[in-house]
Amino acid sequence: MTAELGHFATLLAFFVALLQAVVPLVGAGRNQAGWMAAAIPMAISQFILVGFAFAMLTVAFVTSDFSVRLVAANSHSLKPMLYKVSGVWGNHEGSMLLWILILSFYGALVAWFGQNLPDRLKARVLSVQAMIAVAFLAFMIFTSNPFERMEFPPVDGNDLNPLLQDPGLAFHPPFLYLGYVGLSMSFSFAIAALIEGRVDAAWARWVRPWTLLAWINLTIGIALGSWWAYYELGWGGWWFWDPVENASFMPWLVAAALLHSSIVVEKRDTLKSWTILLAILAFSFSLIGTFIVRSGVITSVHAFANDPERGVFILAILTVAIGGALSLFAFRARALRTTSAFSVVSRESGLVLNNLLLIVAAAVVFCGTIWPLIAEITTGRKLSIGAPFFDMVFTPFMVALAMVLPIGAILPWKRANLRRAMQPLWGVLALSVALGALVWMMQTGGRMLAPVGIALATWLILGAFAELGSRAKLGKVNISETLRRLRNLPRSDWGKSVAHAGLGLTIFGIASITAWEVEDIRVANFGDRFSVGEYEFVFNGVTQSNGKNYSVDRGHFTAFKDGIAVAELRPEKRFYPVQNMPTTEAAIDQSLTRDLYLALGDKQDDGGYAVRTYIKPFANWLWIGAIVMALGGVLSLTDRRYRVAATARKNPDAVPAE
Repeated sequence: MTAELGHFATLLAFFVALLQAVVPLVGAGRNQAGWMAAAIPMAISQFILVGFAFAMLTVAFVTSDFSVRLVAANSHSLKPMLYKVSGVWGNHEGSMLLWILILSFYGALVAWFGQNLPDRLKARVLSVQAMIAVAFLAFMIFTSNPFERMEFPPVDGNDLNPLLQDPGLAFHPPFLYLGYVGLSMSFSFAIAALIEGRVDAAWARWVRPWTLLAWINLTIGIALGSWWAYYELGWGGWWFWDPVENASFMPWLVAAALLHSSIVVEKRDTLKSWTILLAILAFSFSLIGTFIVRSGVITSVHAFANDPERGVFILAILTVAIGGALSLFAFRARALRTTSAFSVVSRESGLVLNNLLLIVAAAVVFCGTIWPLIAEITTGRKLSIGAPFFDMVFTPFMVALAMVLPIGAILPWKRANLRRAMQPLWGVLALSVALGALVWMMQTGGRMLAPVGIALATWLILGAFAELGSRAKLGKVNISETLRRLRNLPRSDWGKSVAHAGLGLTIFGIASITAWEVEDIRVANFGDRFSVGEYEFVFNGVTQSNGKNYSVDRGHFTAFKDGIAVAELRPEKRFYPVQNMPTTEAAIDQSLTRDLYLALGDKQDDGGYAVRTYIKPFANWLWIGAIVMALGGVLSLTDRRYRVAATARKNPDAVPAE
């Protein structure tokens, strides 16, 4: 009965979402309080119903109910419990249900915690959110039913893709969904504001925490996916510019631009139209990502489905949502004009430049991702655009962004004197350039990537904290007064500086691992000794054993440095008999200064094994930086002004902004 109950709850959620999409919107237009208030119980009911359906599907997976087609196709009785649970979203239908669950969860959050929202705005926001839910519930019900039964259930299931049987992949999709589905709230606020024809500082303060929450989760989700690719796939890389990787990265870039743009709306009551457009684009890129993953237009280990009919359905949703939103934006843009002015040298200008760099970078990624599809459709030729293109075209914009971030953050609003504003940063700039030059000399020339990357990282990290010191008048007042000022700074200011420093740490990790990595690929026999960089490795042998649902060949290697054993490495080559699929489990000895990375390949005809070895300097700083960026976002989110949009309740009948 679990499948039938789940399917029934999904149908009920669909009808509740239909009512929620219509009733509050009409009530807001007619100023009928009762109809507007109905949005709150409807949003909560929708979340409860979708949550119940998701729970029923989880029960089917946990209990190995192979009469449910989805369970039979993606689970197995011997699979560990963690992967039985993660198997719920390790497929197209289940992941779509998770997508809708998170969508309804955000709507319920607005219903629960949106007390400070004007009634009409809240009703319209929840109505737009419900329209999105209607579209995707219809998609799931009519094309992707996760509760479909089998007439003749198998004795056991087909198991989950072995590449997905990993803790990183168990948590990576939920965080990603909390991110790019969370951008639906920014979209709903933008559409509600366009319907009302009013965008003001209060609106920016309401929309910013939802965007920030989505951005934090996207940051964590992308970092988890990168970390998984690093240690699981055995190729030694952490980012491949795969179309599905790009599908999550593009909304992250646009959401970062939206966060910065909303600050200008809040503080200076300008850039209203641009901020609304960014809110639309951020969720639009999320929808485009959903289309890429589920349409079958690409082949990827990340892709969930390859059914063209489903792709057409999602393309229709995408066309209506994006086309309708942009049409409404074009119709209402004139009402969002502002007369506020600012100098070319000002924080507003710095944030505009920040936005342009982020958006152009996202456009570059989008063009590189979508161009092979366009070329194949228009010319019939199959093209491949890989890492060299993205590295060459994308990197300059990130370098420029890193250069302007500390300057833009320290400039005052409206009008600034660049020489005076730069005073706290001259020392930081000199130290950053000197450190980059030192690195270049120490590596006796070589690639410029490391010196430039480390100089930029130092500039970002020290620049972030130089701004805090400037705000606290460090060196101008006594230390106790400086500490008091630091304590009294808003958490959003601390969060901004921590996030910028986290970006610097990530740049440091990327530059170090890319410029100084040492790679060795060879066939090794038992007892062989081989050198990689300043380390020596001894191949001690291979043992065989069985896991719960796989067999494994486990290599045994010892790493030496200066004749002293520093690590025991146990790379694995696993084989999953149900899926008839091998996987590579790299062995990594991690530290803050380097990773010893070793992957065991296939056994050769002469009895040796293919062995891939890397020395990766400062690799972990890449993910440490991502964690610090997310922590900065959390610090900002705990600022009460943004967490609950603490502001005087605006008169809902106020004259719209011109």
